[in-house]
Amino acid sequence: DDDEDEDNDDIVMLERKIRTSSMPEQAHKVCVKEIKRLKKMPQSMPEYALTRNYLELMVELPWNKSTTDRLDIRAARILLDNDHYAMEKLKKRVLEYLAVRQLKNNLKGPILCFVGPPGVGKTSVGRSVAKTLGREFHRIALGGVCDQSDIRGHRRTYVGSMPGRIINGLKTVGVNNPVFLLDEVDKLGKSLQGDPAAALLEVLDPEQNHNFTDHYLNVAFDLSQVLFIATANTTATIPPALLDRMEIIQVPGYTQEEKIEIAHRHLIPKQLEQHGLTPQQIQIPQVTTLDIITRYTREAGVRSLDRKFGAICRAVAVKVAEGQHKEAKLDHSDVAEGEGCREHILEDAKPESISDTPDLALPPEMPILIDFHALKDILGPPMYEMEVSERLSQPGVAIGLAWTPLGGEIMFVEASRMDGEGQLTLTGQLGDVMKESAHLAISWLRSNAKKYHLTNASGSFDLLDNTDIHLHFPAGAVTKDGPSAGVTIVTCLASLFSGRLVRSDVAMTGEITLRGLVLPVGGIKDKVLAAHRAGLKRVIIPQRNEKDLEEIPGNVRQDLSFVTASCLDEVLNAAFDGGFTVNTRPGLLNSKL
Repeated sequence: DDDEDEDNDDIVMLERKIRTSSMPEQAHKVCVKEIKRLKKMPQSMPEYALTRNYLELMVELPWNKSTTDRLDIRAARILLDNDHYAMEKLKKRVLEYLAVRQLKNNLKGPILCFVGPPGVGKTSVGRSVAKTLGREFHRIALGGVCDQSDIRGHRRTYVGSMPGRIINGLKTVGVNNPVFLLDEVDKLGKSLQGDPAAALLEVLDPEQNHNFTDHYLNVAFDLSQVLFIATANTTATIPPALLDRMEIIQVPGYTQEEKIEIAHRHLIPKQLEQHGLTPQQIQIPQVTTLDIITRYTREAGVRSLDRKFGAICRAVAVKVAEGQHKEAKLDHSDVAEGEGCREHILEDAKPESISDTPDLALPPEMPILIDFHALKDILGPPMYEMEVSERLSQPGVAIGLAWTPLGGEIMFVEASRMDGEGQLTLTGQLGDVMKESAHLAISWLRSNAKKYHLTNASGSFDLLDNTDIHLHFPAGAVTKDGPSAGVTIVTCLASLFSGRLVRSDVAMTGEITLRGLVLPVGGIKDKVLAAHRAGLKRVIIPQRNEKDLEEIPGNVRQDLSFVTASCLDEVLNAAFDGGFTVNTRPGLLNSKL
């Protein structure tokens, strides 16, 4: 019978492959046993196909097939710098790994976890790590996976069982030391089928994963040479046991300067290429890029910035295509008159300047320069206005600094007082911590009212006597929380009760205590950059945050003067012109600056 001969040949081939394959002792035993069973089995049995699939998988797996790493550190550094701008911590970690690989050959793969806002390039860094090392790259998307057998495989007793994602990935890449990117670890689900995050614990533990047992294979496979990189947007939703296994590397959002660099090095060339344009046809100066970043996007990464460049390229592509179409119709003798054409298209702030105007029969002058008017025509009016520090024209207003995942922002705090029975009203969608800061600030000012000569409207030192205070944090729809507005609230209320104006060019951040100490806060780099963008000149930060100033770019540090404060006295002295002194009789104003 021909069919049977063919199948017998196949089985003989399988047997030969098993004999010559380099699998470990235990796996080899299992395979030999299975092939014996396969020979005795009639082919009509459903188990025949299953066993055969199993054996074929066992033969295909890369038991000890690996690629050699490229360990040239200098080349790696150049490659990473070309592919990614900024991201210093990340690149440093990759180079350290390379260096250790060079000194010690059988290093266990580290398990890194990149945490940061969307669009900052975590996944693409994973890809270029693989490229730098010269390894195979395999991405496993874990978003929404809610079944542990997705990772561990199904037992072979089930119909339609198959190996898990990890073993499947190894079979796909065909080597046992690839870079595995576990994308979106923070978005793993839980369901009745078990918890995949718990199944990942075994995969990601360097002490255990040298014999990872997939339910389908049922023999141990060595994962210790795989370099696992996980990505996440937040660590809050990752189970603590899993978080403990990984080395967390924070990937912060980009500053404005970094975004401009990234745009001109990577985004604009990429978009031009995708839209078939050349730099001879379109020019986007840095000023325009800055405009797009500040007024058309509000994000930590560069994704929507990329999309805006795409929109500009499409608008220009329409112009270019129309121009070529008209050029074909026109006689070339007419073209000389069209010199002033480009100015006409872009300088006119008329709404129809980038859309098709019937009277422009001539092709636009190349290159098309994208200036502010062109931006307005293509992308519409600006979506975001820069928060610029306005002059503080009345007592009871101070400028604070806030941190958001999209970077820092400046924030105004307003206070007013009216007659009443001593109530404190807080508005602006505040969290509990922030409300407590406000109560702290009031208590501290009331207990120090005599010292600073602060009085209520009727001249008594009891500030809340027959007086209501209302504190408001503008942008009423934005939820705000955290302790770092403490010093701002104190300054704002001190200004309200003393009737003096806070300096217009000062922003501040810091947590307060009841004794009047200033405690350190997080996000200093982003907050300082926000103050700089808004054009402020002086930033008051807690004394213990002085160490964080090293992360701030030099050009920003030169433009600002920093005041480090360890107690509220120092904050108030720095926030008011001529200091906020204990005695406010006019003759004795000593300016402690």
